[in-house]
Amino acid sequence: MPKTKTKKKERDDPELIREWPLPVAATLGSGVRVKGILQEIRSRLPSPVRKSLDMQAGGLILVMPETSKTAFRATASAVSSALDDIADLPIIPREIEDILTITAAERKRWLEDGRLPSAGTRTVRLQGRARKITFHVFDPRVVEDLLDRGAVDEWREEDAAAKAENRRRAAYQAKLTRSLKKKEKAEQTERAEEAATRLSGWDEFGRDGLLR
Repeated sequence: MPKTKTKKKERDDPELIREWPLPVAATLGSGVRVKGILQEIRSRLPSPVRKSLDMQAGGLILVMPETSKTAFRATASAVSSALDDIADLPIIPREIEDILTITAAERKRWLEDGRLPSAGTRTVRLQGRARKITFHVFDPRVVEDLLDRGAVDEWREEDAAAKAENRRRAAYQAKLTRSLKKKEKAEQTERAEEAATRLSGWDEFGRDGLLR
């Protein structure tokens, strides 16, 4: 008689649950930032319990079986301690792009020209790879200030004005170049016409005095 597949029995075991709402000062209203905080806290926990911590509704939640009371208490304590200064956790590139609603190109441009101040760099190893990458991080309080005063809108207006001015200058330079080339071509044509109309031997004829 062939064996029939049976569904895995769903677990209805009692669970231990602890939640931590994250303050706006830490998340700055960004879901990407919440995920970054989750990854940061997980990295500080022992590997076996990392997946027990997850994110939900702008906060973190720890869920473990009721049989893991000791591990649950230790993990909850570690999470609480890690969250004490979480509002000061440096902001990474993908987080600042989400918080300020900017593109990667804008982030790089404003970082290079100094409008977006760096709080230093961070080097990490890519998961499953030997290669490391280094990137700039940003001070949460500086980013919060930029967000509150609408600095991004100002920068975009400045960039648009600078772009328009550059186009105007480029157009003027192109017009000037065309004008100079046209003038030079006209002078070359004039010189060629003078040479063509000059009588061969006329200078010698006049020098010998034959017209006197």
